[in-house]
Amino acid sequence: MKNRYADPLLSKQDEDVLKSIKLTDDEIKMLDGLKMQHKKRAYSPVVDQIFKFRKGDYPTSKIAGIYGISTRQVQLIFKELGLSRDRSEAQIINKNKKAENDRNASPSFIDDQASVRVPLKELELPESLQDFLNYLKVIKGKSPNTIGGYRTDLILFFRFMKQSKKLCPKDVDFNDIEIADIGTDFVRKIKLMDLYSFLAFLENERDNSSYARARKVASLKSFFKFLHTKAKIVDDNPTADLESPKIVKRQPVYLTLDESKDLLKSVESENKHCKRDYCILTLFLNCGLRLSELCSINISSIRGDILTIIGKGNKERTVYLNKACVTAISDYMTERDKMEVLPSHSDALFISERKTRINMRTVEKIVKKYIADAGLDKDKYSPHKLRHTAATLMYKYGNVDIRSLQMILGHENISTTQIYTHVDDEKLRNAVSSNPLSGE
Repeated sequence: MKNRYADPLLSKQDEDVLKSIKLTDDEIKMLDGLKMQHKKRAYSPVVDQIFKFRKGDYPTSKIAGIYGISTRQVQLIFKELGLSRDRSEAQIINKNKKAENDRNASPSFIDDQASVRVPLKELELPESLQDFLNYLKVIKGKSPNTIGGYRTDLILFFRFMKQSKKLCPKDVDFNDIEIADIGTDFVRKIKLMDLYSFLAFLENERDNSSYARARKVASLKSFFKFLHTKAKIVDDNPTADLESPKIVKRQPVYLTLDESKDLLKSVESENKHCKRDYCILTLFLNCGLRLSELCSINISSIRGDILTIIGKGNKERTVYLNKACVTAISDYMTERDKMEVLPSHSDALFISERKTRINMRTVEKIVKKYIADAGLDKDKYSPHKLRHTAATLMYKYGNVDIRSLQMILGHENISTTQIYTHVDDEKLRNAVSSNPLSGE
């Protein structure tokens, strides 16, 4: 039987809507989980589309027409995917949409750097978890992205615990498990074996990689350390002896010097935003910035050849700009000064078509475009790979010592920086070549 979802009736307007709706990092992670969980469902080929249509608040009747199903079926799919909204949340969305329209911004989604986002589904949290998230924000000063990561990991853990302890109805979907009723007595009873069961669940049922499982171990350790040492809720910390999954360190993927030059040359002068795009690539390749750091650059943070940015962990660091970066920024500013920008985004360096600060998804698309134009593999390289490239080129050609490279990249731990000391090491190559048998 033909799968109706395999060939949806998308109009040009529908396709434009899908292209205009951008997802945050947390939403991308959520979407990946949904695709894995519902991969056997008939609608699995279009989970991405349904997710975006829902975020854009597309009319249910319109979605039903696209896939040739009833509005009731659409509502059931929303429920299965955990995208249903209650009446109060729908009222909030309508209010925010009206406010967004009043600011002449896109009605279908709120920009990455804009003010308030309405979550796809509001979830009431256990008091202990909410206290922990407040502690991370107010006391530790963690960034919203970091706090969001902890929140996602610990919600998953509590849902697993309720399911494994058979404290929720058998027919309830995993993503619909409520966790607000989890109290301190429940938390005190969590043992090390429960944590190992959770890790097994992540590997076997969620297909989490060792990297993903290691991150969740870190979240659990931080949470129970807070409960033990700060909140004094638990007498014994069950994560004290919890080991993190072994992670095999991989060599970083990067562009060669010639490939980097080809990438910069791929920016055509006829392009409407050629100066902006060239500046973006130049900063990535010369400064080794993270994607979020580049998007967050403010004009007021640039003083001559000094750039101040807020990096990972909400930490401020200074980036020194070389001649190529200073020139690229100066050239771009002649274009930037002529742009029409919304008042709330007037200090943003890089501006999008929507007259707002450029978001991370847009920058990813820009990088992918020029990677392809340069004849390189766009599936292999990303903005983060350009960060690897900058670090590798500085270490290989600039004789930059490992401590300096650590400061430039904003690594908290020098072991993270040491991966670049093993990249294309000429000394090792020459040592092997010096073997008297090398000519045989």
